Amino acid sequence: MPTSLPPAPRVLGIAIPSPLRRLFDYRPCREGPPDGWLPGLRVRVPFGRRQVVGVVMACRESSELPLAELKPVSACLDSLPLPEDWLWLCRFTARYYQHSLGDTLQQAMPVLLRQGRPLEARTRERWRVTPAGRGEAPPAVARAPRQAELLAMLCQHPHGLGSQAVLAQSFTREQLRALADKGLVERLEEPRTARWQGDPDHLLAEPALPLNREQAVALAALHEHLDAYHPCLLEGVTGSGKTEVYLQLIEAVVGRGRQALVLVPEIGLTPQTLARFRQRFRVPVVALHSGLTDHERLDAWEAAASGRAPIVIGTRSAIFTPLASPGAIIVDEEHDGSYKQQDGLRYHARDLAVARAHRHGIPVLLGSATPSLESLARARSGDWRHLHLTRRASRHPPARLELVDLRGRPRQGGLIPPVIEAVRETLAAGHQVLVFINRRGFAPTLACHACGWLAECDHCDARMTLHRQPPLLACHHCDRRRALPDACPECGSIDLRPLGSGTERTEETLAALFPEVPVHRIDRDSTRRRDAFERVLGEVHRGEPCLLVGTQMLAKGHHLPHVTLVVVVNADAGLYASDFRALEQSAQLLVQVAGRAGRAAHPGRVLVQTLHGDDPHLRLLAERGYAALAERLLEERRAAGLPPFRFLALLRLESPREEAVAALAGRAAGALRGWLAERELPVDCLGPVPAPMERRQNRYHLQLMLASERRSHLHEAGAWLTGWLEATPEARRTRWSLDIDPQTLS
Repeated sequence: MPTSLPPAPRVLGIAIPSPLRRLFDYRPCREGPPDGWLPGLRVRVPFGRRQVVGVVMACRESSELPLAELKPVSACLDSLPLPEDWLWLCRFTARYYQHSLGDTLQQAMPVLLRQGRPLEARTRERWRVTPAGRGEAPPAVARAPRQAELLAMLCQHPHGLGSQAVLAQSFTREQLRALADKGLVERLEEPRTARWQGDPDHLLAEPALPLNREQAVALAALHEHLDAYHPCLLEGVTGSGKTEVYLQLIEAVVGRGRQALVLVPEIGLTPQTLARFRQRFRVPVVALHSGLTDHERLDAWEAAASGRAPIVIGTRSAIFTPLASPGAIIVDEEHDGSYKQQDGLRYHARDLAVARAHRHGIPVLLGSATPSLESLARARSGDWRHLHLTRRASRHPPARLELVDLRGRPRQGGLIPPVIEAVRETLAAGHQVLVFINRRGFAPTLACHACGWLAECDHCDARMTLHRQPPLLACHHCDRRRALPDACPECGSIDLRPLGSGTERTEETLAALFPEVPVHRIDRDSTRRRDAFERVLGEVHRGEPCLLVGTQMLAKGHHLPHVTLVVVVNADAGLYASDFRALEQSAQLLVQVAGRAGRAAHPGRVLVQTLHGDDPHLRLLAERGYAALAERLLEERRAAGLPPFRFLALLRLESPREEAVAALAGRAAGALRGWLAERELPVDCLGPVPAPMERRQNRYHLQLMLASERRSHLHEAGAWLTGWLEATPEARRTRWSLDIDPQTLS
């Protein structure tokens, strides 16, 4: 006898995309889903004057409101609920980061699902020969030579060919349909990412590379725990073969019929990672990143959720990709700041990867040449396994940082004469040079040489950057732009001069100094067009002498085998910043960009220009490397009571009215301190203080910091504070957010 459905609930608790941290009660609609109401079903509901898409998260028999006052659901959009592992991850994320569950679900799903589209894969045509079409040429095509040629071609592909592949061989749809009418071929509809039907013993399209001893030890340690939660930090110098360890771990995971999720920090790394993985494996490999169309993203999301895609590669948001059979999670360049979302839902993809691996009972591998201090502390405490790769795949060790004193020396485009001469010698030897300057534009600002006026943004406490292509002044904080002035607005002088150097100015200088050598600038401005970055890298990989001028886009994981000299134009920008993480992040960036040199046949050299060559931290990094500096920074953090030895939360408040945001921040701090004193909860409340950039986008920013030695205490205080703000009328006229585990204080 057919099983009867459970009785329909009287109330549905639905998560709505709203900043309010609660579910909203609705009555079920008359036409419910075929298998009954379950958490995870998307519904369309009235919300105010709009119809919005929400997700059922609870099925109840009663509500705080009378049932007659509840609005009914307008329509159920799904026959089956969204994946259970995805729902768990969204609940965990909303709870840990003190964020609205409705907003969390909204941000974690593809745009088309937010709009109410069905969770279905787009399909494509495939044409396959039927049993009647095999063997010798059938009489039905004896007088149709083109049909006979088409049939012969399809016979060479037992699994069939897609329509595009057939049409690319100069055949037509009419010829395909004619063969189908004769019963010689059949038309199939399949998802764009088809399930791999091959033999698990033939996963590889090319053989794996031989491992050195350190790689083999690391891989063996990972193989021991393929069926258990096993967090590992793989600390390997640049060029030591971390990616090969990733590939062979994935081979083991996919060979067992499970899926691997690989996170990379930047969209610029995705194409080269995809290419390498697709070159190695015969199975489908899908990507998830911001460069996809909405339909492409939904296709990839559905392929991962259904299990048809054994390998998923993506940037930060790919951590929310549902997996039918998770087997391992890999986070490449785990230290990178781009894994932290800096607005809205302020999650950290690396930390969610660890939580997700723990939930599924699978290994998680975090790789970096310059691990974050948080990860190093976990590894050194024994919570995570610490694996090391100290040898490069090439025979040359990583290049040491050579500190070059800038004091009292003339500069051209930010470069001093000895460095320019080193560039000249490298190009003459037939090699490539990377010039790293982490500031786009022509110059940091424009100044009047007569009165000292500086071009400042009207909306931010920041100076406007001078650009030459096109000529304008731009604020890189609020994106405000204005035309270059003909004269100083203060004194009328026409003696306006650029101060400092950006990528454009350094590019212009090098082009004038070395007119016979191509100069490629790589920054956010020069790579706006789709595939622009890949085209430049394609030219660079040909190996001809050239100059690369770029920002940190070039420092992250790119293999540039012909670069033998790296020049850092100014290493001082992050040394003395107000943020306590600035030195750690500057050191990571210096080591990462230095790692682009000497990765192949020739040794590398790294010249670091600085005004503070006697700085003890910088000297320690240059003489003994990142590990020694990280050890000292951990000691300093422990003494100062800073992460990773204490946990932080940062309340950010902003308003166009300075007095309003100051008053609210003061009230919030006073209320929180009173509550903490009553509860005797060991949480420090610091502030409120102005943000490092107090005025940004014509809004005033203040901050309140919470610190505690226990996460549970910090979360308890954060939950009380957000509840107080939600109940305070003044807070509704002020924009505020609570950032758990902030990675920057700006």
